[in-house]
Amino acid sequence: MRLLRQFLILPVRFYQKCISPLTPPSCRYYPTCSNYMVVAIEKHGFLGLIMGLSRILRCNPFVRGGIDYVPEHFSLVRNPNKEEK
Repeated sequence: MRLLRQFLILPVRFYQKCISPLTPPSCRYYPTCSNYMVVAIEKHGFLGLIMGLSRILRCNPFVRGGIDYVPEHFSLVRNPNKEEK
């Protein structure tokens, strides 16, 4: 299971180290979508990958963004229990 998680995180780390520094910051959420993806995979395994992809689809110019931490239980929607500041 741990090996699968590391395998799923590897492309995200590549993106963070090699591709992201070449582009201007554009994520509308905190933590960033790539950090969210890593934490989601660490917490939820393969389901975390699905959560991360859902978050990336929500990160677009038509949403307000804000604080959105990885929930303790699997969910594809934004965590409504956290207040934005």
